Amino acid sequence: MINKIKQKGRNIAKTSEKYFKTDMVYLTKGGFWLTLGQGVASVSSFFLAIAFANLLPKETYGVYKYAMSLMALLSIPTLQGMKESIKRAVARGYEGSLILALKTKIKWGTLGSIASLVLSGYYFFNNNTELTFVFLIIAIFVPFVDTLQIYESFLQGKKIFKYPTKYQIIINITATASMIGAIFLSDNLFVLLLVYFTVYAFLRALVFFTVINKFKPNKKQDPETITYGKHLSLTKVIGALSENADRILLWHFLGAVPLAIYSFAISPPIQIRKLCKNIPLLAFPKLAQHEISEIKNSLPGKIFKFFLVLIPVVGIYILIAPYFYKIVFPQYTESIIYSQIFALILLLQPKGLIITAFTAHSHKKKIYLISTASPIIRIILLFILLPLYGILGAVLAMIGTELISLIVLIFLFKKL
Repeated sequence: MINKIKQKGRNIAKTSEKYFKTDMVYLTKGGFWLTLGQGVASVSSFFLAIAFANLLPKETYGVYKYAMSLMALLSIPTLQGMKESIKRAVARGYEGSLILALKTKIKWGTLGSIASLVLSGYYFFNNNTELTFVFLIIAIFVPFVDTLQIYESFLQGKKIFKYPTKYQIIINITATASMIGAIFLSDNLFVLLLVYFTVYAFLRALVFFTVINKFKPNKKQDPETITYGKHLSLTKVIGALSENADRILLWHFLGAVPLAIYSFAISPPIQIRKLCKNIPLLAFPKLAQHEISEIKNSLPGKIFKFFLVLIPVVGIYILIAPYFYKIVFPQYTESIIYSQIFALILLLQPKGLIITAFTAHSHKKKIYLISTASPIIRIILLFILLPLYGILGAVLAMIGTELISLIVLIFLFKKL
């Protein structure tokens, strides 16, 4: 019975290919696992958000978000671009660079630990005991927590989406249950951070070694993998700064409570946006295998169809947001209007397909340009709009950046 259902699904996907001009069998198969994994992650985040909203003071949650934003900045030396480089190498048959990439990421990640210790010392001498210990905790985990997740890039490069999804589901459920348990037992910020980092580091390490033993990477190495990973990481530096600038600037201009309100405003649209990111993720191996001339002819149509699908999604969210917040996050009803406006950012997500095309074909100059210009624009808009309009200014700065970024990407794509 199950096989018949699967075959029927394949037949429907195959038939739809003449309308979408895309390998729908691959997209449906891979998309199912990616969507399932992201769905579980979103549900886990949802339950965790309920616990945060109803069990933690806004002040504590604001400090937590500030700490996590700075954690993201301190993770910059772990070479985030190495994930794309490994995916590209594995998709082309070079699996042997995985371990070298892991060691490189950990080695560079120690710079993040040193920076975190410096921050801890800064807050110690400014008599802020809370943030002193926060950054001591972060210093321990910076080189490892995100780095160990490189197993996902390895499996995605091999077009294997089933196993990383299963692993992701186990990790998300375990980590979420641990965090919710910790919140029930204590609203102490140090306890929450220790539980978060310890659980994620342990589980990702366990999965990494499981993947290595199960799939046994070959010995072929692409000599460009590490260098290209460093290049991609360099392009992400300003992006990482700008992605966290909104929360850090909100903390400094307005304080912990407005940061908490803003965080709950953007959270639901961001979870939806993560689902949208599955499309470029699935497209990466395919784009890496096709000539750029083919991509230039086929990609615009796919982008337009992607945009059409997102219109009703945004409309529905704007309509149900007031009811959703009043029922689920009653302490954050002031977040509603900001969340409805921020949801418009979803309409601009098809730009991810263009970025993926540039990355898959190693168009370094274009990647550098968009990775540099877009974050700089975001930071400028935040410095202008946030002091003038507060939380609304931060929301408008984020949307404005995405719109300008899309326009620049379209221009660069046409120049290929």
